Amino acid sequence: MTRPPALGPDPALSRDDVEIVEKATVYKGRFQIDRYRLRHKRHDGDWSETITREVFERGHAAAVLPYDPVLDHVVLIEQFRPGAYAAGRHPWLVEIVAGIIDPGETAEEVVRREAWEEAHVELTQIERVASFLMTPGGCSESVTFFVGRTDARGASGVYGLPHEHEDIRVFTASSDEAGALLAAGKVENALAIVAIQWLLLNRMQLRERWGAFRR
Repeated sequence: MTRPPALGPDPALSRDDVEIVEKATVYKGRFQIDRYRLRHKRHDGDWSETITREVFERGHAAAVLPYDPVLDHVVLIEQFRPGAYAAGRHPWLVEIVAGIIDPGETAEEVVRREAWEEAHVELTQIERVASFLMTPGGCSESVTFFVGRTDARGASGVYGLPHEHEDIRVFTASSDEAGALLAAGKVENALAIVAIQWLLLNRMQLRERWGAFRR
């Protein structure tokens, strides 16, 4: 009897169904690239041939969308991205606050730190929304995404850490304005797209939880 298809990940497969034949670090600089030779179980129960894949190791990140529930405004940032330039796109991207999780740090500590360093705003409350992989076909990076309560009044300027060559412009937008930017194709950063879409779907419940008319 044929079993019905699984709704979601196949429960018959796990990390144990991957065999690492060889792993080698082929580049190590600011980031790292590892080359894997591996086999994995297929959906039909057989095993694949040995395949070779390179994986870009850049660590794991935490990101936050600073949101003012009283004003119904978000705090967004814009900065130069060499990857966007290399892809032939406009290299200054509209983004949300984010940073790499260093050893010994929690994701919550990262977003509070980065909110101040990148946008000069303080988060008085944070909620974890989701954790997801960015480009799992070739990169191990995962992102833990939060929404953070802030006072958006006066959130503007140019910030960032000079020793990291950061030049980050900060601006605010109403939730509707952020949605309009998204609809017009002016937001090309995946994290920012996820964050704005999430807020548009959940802002009414979020404002109720956070007391939209209380500072």
